[in-house]
This record gives sequence, C-alpha cells and structure tokens, in this order.
Amino acid sequence: MGFKREPKNVARYKRKKRIRKKLSGTAERPRLSVFRSSRHIYAQVIDDVEGNTLVSASTIDKALSGEKFESKTEAAKKVGATVAERAKSKGITSVVFDRNGYLYHGRVKALSESAREAGLKF
Repeated sequence: MGFKREPKNVARYKRKKRIRKKLSGTAERPRLSVFRSSRHIYAQVIDDVEGNTLVSASTIDKALSGEKFESKTEAAKKVGATVAERAKSKGITSVVFDRNGYLYHGRVKALSESAREAGLKF
C-alpha cells in the first residue's frame, strides 16, 4: 500500500493554522492577509486585537474589476500596489505578512513584492 495524500486545501488549512499560531496583527502593525481563489486574489489589512479589517483590495473591487490583465500574476501585482496605497492613505506603513497557508510563490509572491515596492514594510 502506498501513502495516501491529503487534498490540497486540507494541507493548506493545516499550514494556515500552524502559521496563525505565531502571527497576529496589532493597531500599530496590522496583518496583511492574502486569499487566493482559482480566479481572483484578495488582500486585507487586519487589526487582530479589535477584529477589524482596516483596508482591503481584490480583483473584484470596482476600481480593479474593469481592467483587463494579461495574467493572474499581473492582477496580483496590481492588487498588492492598491492595498499598499490604501494602507498608506490610512497611515499604515508597517504590516505583518500572512500568506494564509499558500506557498510564497507565484501570485502570493507577486502581491507581496508589489506591496513592498509601493511602500509597505514587512
């Protein structure tokens, strides 16, 4: 008998729980959380002490949904820049990056690098 592999989402959820034990956002340094679906990508800046979402951006936002992107990675770059711009306008300059169990590769990496280039520190 061979080793039976668990589904991707179950493995991601286990990674997410393991990561979230160590990460939390505060008002001074909130958490930048990323969610990736097969078609869209979402990013939000969260204050875990209060339980509030301070800033968010996604590919389904009115500001971004009208644009045509060459690839999903290009869309992730735009979402990263948008969330960083919105966070800076609210006075947030430093965040804790939460990849939410996803591997730091592809769209997640593009979003984080774009947010860094736009001025967020993490």
